[in-house]
Amino acid sequence: MNALILAGSRPGAPDPLAAYAGVAHKALIALEGETLLARVAAAVRAGGAARVAVSANDPAVVAEAARLGLEVVPPAAGPSGSVANGLATLGAPLLVTTADHALLEGAWVRRFVADVPADADVAVLLARRETIEAAAPGTRRTYLRFADGAWSGCNLFLLRTPAAARAIGLWGQVEADRKRPWRIVRRLGPGLLGRYLLGRLTLAEAVAHLGRSADVTAAAVASPYGLAAVDVDKPADLDLVRAIVGR
Repeated sequence: MNALILAGSRPGAPDPLAAYAGVAHKALIALEGETLLARVAAAVRAGGAARVAVSANDPAVVAEAARLGLEVVPPAAGPSGSVANGLATLGAPLLVTTADHALLEGAWVRRFVADVPADADVAVLLARRETIEAAAPGTRRTYLRFADGAWSGCNLFLLRTPAAARAIGLWGQVEADRKRPWRIVRRLGPGLLGRYLLGRLTLAEAVAHLGRSADVTAAAVASPYGLAAVDVDKPADLDLVRAIVGR
Protein backbone atom coordinates (compact mmCIF):
# COMPACT_ATOMS: atom_id res chain seq x y z
CA MET A 1 0.00 0.00 0.00
CA ASN A 2 1.13 3.53 -0.83
CA ALA A 3 -0.28 6.81 0.46
CA LEU A 4 -1.14 10.23 -0.92
CA ILE A 5 -1.46 13.30 1.31
CA LEU A 6 -3.50 16.13 -0.19
CA ALA A 7 -1.95 19.54 0.50
CA GLY A 8 -2.87 21.61 -2.53
CA SER A 9 -3.56 25.33 -2.33
CA ARG A 10 -6.94 26.72 -3.26
CA PRO A 11 -6.75 29.66 -5.68
CA GLY A 12 -7.78 33.10 -4.52
CA ALA A 13 -7.46 34.73 -1.12
CA PRO A 14 -4.93 33.43 1.46
CA ASP A 15 -6.11 30.62 3.72
CA PRO A 16 -7.47 32.27 6.90
CA LEU A 17 -6.27 29.31 8.99
CA ALA A 18 -2.71 29.68 7.73
CA ALA A 19 -2.91 33.41 8.44
CA TYR A 20 -4.24 32.67 11.95
CA ALA A 21 -1.29 30.36 12.61
CA GLY A 22 1.24 32.71 10.99
CA VAL A 23 2.47 30.28 8.33
CA ALA A 24 2.46 30.21 4.54
CA HIS A 25 0.25 27.09 4.30
CA LYS A 26 -1.79 25.18 6.85
CA ALA A 27 0.25 22.02 6.19
CA LEU A 28 3.15 23.90 7.84
CA ILE A 29 1.32 24.67 11.10
CA ALA A 30 3.46 23.44 13.99
CA LEU A 31 1.97 21.11 16.58
CA GLU A 32 4.22 19.85 19.37
CA GLY A 33 7.26 20.88 17.32
CA GLU A 34 6.22 19.10 14.12
CA THR A 35 4.42 20.41 11.06
CA LEU A 36 1.01 18.95 10.32
CA LEU A 37 2.48 17.45 7.16
CA ALA A 38 5.20 15.71 9.18
CA ARG A 39 2.64 14.32 11.64
CA VAL A 40 0.38 12.95 8.90
CA ALA A 41 3.32 11.45 6.99
CA ALA A 42 4.53 9.69 10.14
CA ALA A 43 1.04 8.32 10.79
CA VAL A 44 0.54 6.83 7.32
CA ARG A 45 4.03 5.32 7.42
CA ALA A 46 3.23 3.78 10.80
CA GLY A 47 -0.02 2.55 9.26
CA GLY A 48 1.86 0.53 6.66
CA ALA A 49 2.38 2.83 3.68
CA ALA A 50 5.52 1.98 1.70
CA ARG A 51 5.69 5.06 -0.53
CA VAL A 52 4.27 8.35 0.70
CA ALA A 53 3.62 11.29 -1.61
CA VAL A 54 2.15 14.72 -1.10
CA SER A 55 0.03 16.54 -3.65
CA ALA A 56 1.26 20.12 -3.32
CA ASN A 57 2.31 23.17 -5.29
CA ASP A 58 3.18 25.67 -2.57
CA PRO A 59 6.99 26.10 -2.61
CA ALA A 60 7.24 25.98 1.18
CA VAL A 61 5.20 22.76 1.34
CA VAL A 62 7.29 21.22 -1.44
CA ALA A 63 10.42 22.10 0.53
CA GLU A 64 8.98 20.51 3.66
CA ALA A 65 8.09 17.40 1.67
CA ALA A 66 11.70 17.16 0.50
CA ARG A 67 12.93 17.47 4.09
CA LEU A 68 10.61 14.62 5.09
CA GLY A 69 11.63 12.38 2.19
CA LEU A 70 8.19 12.52 0.55
CA GLU A 71 7.53 12.29 -3.15
CA VAL A 72 5.65 15.22 -4.69
CA VAL A 73 2.76 14.72 -7.09
CA PRO A 74 1.55 17.82 -8.95
CA PRO A 75 -1.97 18.78 -7.84
CA ALA A 76 -4.91 19.26 -10.17
CA ALA A 77 -7.62 21.91 -10.02
CA GLY A 78 -9.43 20.07 -7.21
CA PRO A 79 -8.93 17.20 -4.75
CA SER A 80 -10.47 14.55 -7.02
CA GLY A 81 -8.14 15.45 -9.89
CA SER A 82 -5.20 15.38 -7.51
CA VAL A 83 -6.24 11.91 -6.38
CA ALA A 84 -6.38 10.81 -10.03
CA ASN A 85 -2.80 12.06 -10.47
CA GLY A 86 -1.75 10.23 -7.32
CA LEU A 87 -3.36 6.97 -8.38
CA ALA A 88 -1.68 7.17 -11.78
CA THR A 89 1.69 7.77 -10.10
CA LEU A 90 1.52 5.45 -7.10
CA GLY A 91 -0.94 2.76 -8.16
CA ALA A 92 -3.40 0.78 -6.05
CA PRO A 93 -3.93 0.11 -3.24
CA LEU A 94 -3.66 3.79 -2.41
CA LEU A 95 -4.49 5.35 0.94
CA VAL A 96 -5.61 8.97 0.65
CA THR A 97 -5.79 11.53 3.43
CA THR A 98 -5.24 15.26 3.97
CA ALA A 99 -2.42 17.30 5.45
CA ASP A 100 -4.79 18.85 7.99
CA HIS A 101 -5.58 15.44 9.57
CA ALA A 102 -3.56 16.59 12.55
CA LEU A 103 -4.47 13.83 15.02
CA LEU A 104 -4.12 10.89 12.64
CA GLU A 105 -2.48 7.80 14.15
CA GLY A 106 -0.95 4.74 12.57
CA ALA A 107 -3.30 2.49 14.56
CA TRP A 108 -6.31 4.19 12.99
CA VAL A 109 -4.89 3.59 9.52
CA ARG A 110 -4.17 -0.08 10.22
CA ARG A 111 -7.64 -0.64 11.68
CA PHE A 112 -9.29 1.05 8.69
CA VAL A 113 -7.37 -1.00 6.13
CA ALA A 114 -8.08 -4.22 8.04
CA ASP A 115 -11.81 -3.46 8.18
CA VAL A 116 -12.21 -2.75 4.45
CA PRO A 117 -14.20 -5.62 2.86
CA ALA A 118 -12.14 -7.87 0.61
CA ASP A 119 -14.39 -7.22 -2.40
CA ALA A 120 -14.35 -3.41 -2.14
CA ASP A 121 -12.74 -1.33 -4.88
CA VAL A 122 -12.96 1.82 -2.78
CA ALA A 123 -13.71 2.48 0.88
CA VAL A 124 -14.32 5.52 3.03
CA LEU A 125 -13.94 5.90 6.79
CA LEU A 126 -16.71 7.59 8.79
CA ALA A 127 -17.53 7.92 12.48
CA ARG A 128 -20.84 8.10 14.32
CA ARG A 129 -21.82 11.37 15.94
CA GLU A 130 -21.90 9.87 19.44
CA THR A 131 -18.40 8.43 18.97
CA ILE A 132 -17.07 11.80 17.84
CA GLU A 133 -18.74 13.82 20.58
CA ALA A 134 -17.56 11.40 23.26
CA ALA A 135 -13.97 11.92 22.10
CA ALA A 136 -14.21 15.66 21.40
CA PRO A 137 -17.13 17.25 23.26
CA GLY A 138 -18.35 20.46 21.66
CA THR A 139 -16.71 19.89 18.29
CA ARG A 140 -18.78 21.04 15.29
CA ARG A 141 -18.86 18.62 12.35
CA THR A 142 -21.01 18.19 9.26
CA TYR A 143 -23.21 15.09 9.60
CA LEU A 144 -25.13 12.85 7.22
CA ARG A 145 -28.16 11.33 8.95
CA PHE A 146 -29.20 7.77 8.11
CA ALA A 147 -31.34 5.06 9.67
CA ASP A 148 -28.33 3.80 11.60
CA GLY A 149 -27.28 7.20 12.95
CA ALA A 150 -25.58 10.47 12.05
CA TRP A 151 -22.14 10.12 10.45
CA SER A 152 -19.21 12.39 9.66
CA GLY A 153 -16.32 11.71 7.30
CA CYS A 154 -12.82 11.03 8.61
CA ASN A 155 -10.73 12.20 5.62
CA LEU A 156 -9.40 8.69 5.08
CA PHE A 157 -10.01 6.74 1.89
CA LEU A 158 -8.67 3.54 0.37
CA LEU A 159 -8.55 3.05 -3.39
CA ARG A 160 -8.03 -0.69 -3.05
CA THR A 161 -8.02 -1.75 -6.70
CA PRO A 162 -7.27 -0.07 -10.05
CA ALA A 163 -11.03 -0.07 -10.71
CA ALA A 164 -11.31 2.65 -8.06
CA ALA A 165 -10.26 5.12 -10.76
CA ARG A 166 -13.84 4.91 -12.05
CA ALA A 167 -15.09 6.44 -8.79
CA ILE A 168 -12.93 9.56 -8.94
CA GLY A 169 -15.43 11.53 -11.02
CA LEU A 170 -18.14 10.80 -8.46
CA TRP A 171 -15.66 11.75 -5.72
CA GLY A 172 -15.31 15.19 -7.31
CA GLN A 173 -19.07 15.69 -7.33
CA VAL A 174 -19.44 14.63 -3.70
CA GLU A 175 -16.42 16.71 -2.64
CA ALA A 176 -18.02 19.81 -4.16
CA ASP A 177 -21.09 19.20 -1.96
CA ARG A 178 -19.26 18.10 1.21
CA LYS A 179 -20.68 20.99 3.27
CA ARG A 180 -24.18 20.55 1.81
CA PRO A 181 -25.25 17.02 2.75
CA TRP A 182 -28.69 17.33 1.14
CA ARG A 183 -27.05 17.59 -2.28
CA ILE A 184 -25.11 14.37 -1.69
CA VAL A 185 -28.30 12.60 -0.62
CA ARG A 186 -30.10 13.87 -3.73
CA ARG A 187 -27.72 11.76 -5.86
CA LEU A 188 -29.34 8.60 -4.52
CA GLY A 189 -32.23 8.88 -6.98
CA PRO A 190 -35.97 8.96 -6.23
CA GLY A 191 -36.30 5.40 -4.88
CA LEU A 192 -33.57 5.52 -2.27
CA LEU A 193 -34.23 9.20 -1.58
CA GLY A 194 -37.73 8.23 -0.45
CA ARG A 195 -36.29 5.63 1.91
CA TYR A 196 -33.82 8.20 3.20
CA LEU A 197 -36.57 10.74 3.91
CA LEU A 198 -38.54 8.06 5.76
CA GLY A 199 -35.48 7.25 7.89
CA ARG A 200 -35.13 3.74 6.47
CA LEU A 201 -31.86 3.98 4.53
CA THR A 202 -28.59 2.96 6.17
CA LEU A 203 -25.21 4.51 5.45
CA ALA A 204 -23.87 1.24 4.01
CA GLU A 205 -26.78 1.00 1.58
CA ALA A 206 -26.29 4.59 0.41
CA VAL A 207 -22.53 4.18 -0.13
CA ALA A 208 -23.03 0.88 -1.96
CA HIS A 209 -25.58 2.51 -4.28
CA LEU A 210 -23.30 5.47 -5.02
CA GLY A 211 -20.55 2.98 -5.81
CA ARG A 212 -22.74 1.07 -8.26
CA SER A 213 -23.54 4.34 -10.02
CA ALA A 214 -19.78 4.62 -10.72
CA ASP A 215 -19.45 0.90 -11.58
CA VAL A 216 -17.37 0.07 -8.51
CA THR A 217 -17.92 -1.77 -5.26
CA ALA A 218 -17.82 0.86 -2.53
CA ALA A 219 -17.87 0.36 1.23
CA ALA A 220 -18.30 2.55 4.28
CA VAL A 221 -16.16 1.61 7.27
CA ALA A 222 -17.11 2.73 10.78
CA SER A 223 -14.31 4.16 12.88
CA PRO A 224 -14.20 3.38 16.61
CA TYR A 225 -11.97 6.45 17.02
CA GLY A 226 -14.00 9.65 17.30
CA LEU A 227 -10.95 11.87 16.92
CA ALA A 228 -10.46 10.48 13.41
CA ALA A 229 -13.22 12.87 12.29
CA VAL A 230 -11.43 15.95 13.65
CA ASP A 231 -9.45 17.83 11.02
CA VAL A 232 -8.18 21.40 11.00
CA ASP A 233 -10.33 23.54 8.72
CA LYS A 234 -10.70 26.69 10.79
CA PRO A 235 -9.12 28.46 13.78
CA ALA A 236 -11.51 26.84 16.26
CA ASP A 237 -10.42 23.40 14.99
CA LEU A 238 -6.76 24.30 15.50
CA ASP A 239 -7.45 25.50 19.04
CA LEU A 240 -9.30 22.24 19.77
CA VAL A 241 -6.51 20.08 18.34
CA ARG A 242 -3.86 21.98 20.32
CA ALA A 243 -5.88 21.45 23.50
CA ILE A 244 -6.28 17.71 22.79
CA VAL A 245 -2.58 17.25 22.05
CA GLY A 246 -1.70 19.32 25.10
CA ARG A 247 -3.70 16.94 27.30
